[in-house]
Amino acid sequence: MANANGKMPIVDVQNVVKKFAVGSTEITILKGISFKVYAGEFVIIVGPSGNGKSTLLNMCTGIDSPNDGTVLVTGQNIHHMNANKQSLWRGQHVGIVFQFFQMMPTLTLFNNVMLPMELAGKYSGRERKERAEYLLELVGLQEQLHKLPSMVSGGQQQRAAISRAMANDPPLLIADEPTGNLDPTSARLVFDIFKKLVDEGKTIMMVTHDQELAAQVSRQIEIVNGRISRDEYRQRDWAGS
Repeated sequence: MANANGKMPIVDVQNVVKKFAVGSTEITILKGISFKVYAGEFVIIVGPSGNGKSTLLNMCTGIDSPNDGTVLVTGQNIHHMNANKQSLWRGQHVGIVFQFFQMMPTLTLFNNVMLPMELAGKYSGRERKERAEYLLELVGLQEQLHKLPSMVSGGQQQRAAISRAMANDPPLLIADEPTGNLDPTSARLVFDIFKKLVDEGKTIMMVTHDQELAAQVSRQIEIVNGRISRDEYRQRDWAGS
């Protein structure tokens, strides 16, 4: 269903339940979660540790599956796809940024960004090279293109990871504690990149414990004891560029 502005939801989570077995005990970590995210939103998911925030993101990327309920992303029921179709869908529609970067250690930053385009068979060889250069320049790494991840800082690795996530120009970016392993200055730089992407029309879902960053965005969803305790819209605290 479209919202008041006529936009269709890019993420539609419907009555999602997630359970885990811990020894002989079954624990329900998500208890009927429902919400929609519309194109162009920047949504921060907050709440205490162990309440299923990362699990929820993983279900929106197809990495994990619900025990009950439905997750529609870009209009697709991703959990009805087989593994191959899901992988192809993910490569085209979702960019993922992890807390610990997940860069390929034997590839340069440039080749890390090239890799998703090669795997998806998207763009010509020349276009891939031009796009990788453009995306790394966008995050201020034009001087670091041919360095290995081990040769740059954690903040620079995370910026390169954002470039990699955007390689195939996905409509949705999902970030799980992307600033959690960074110093405050690097965290602000990474968050500024996210703000710029939202200003350019991308949709971002992000888990964070950083209340200062969370306070800047237009929507916060708080998960407590497996349920949404707050879904709050506010005036975002940054000027559009």
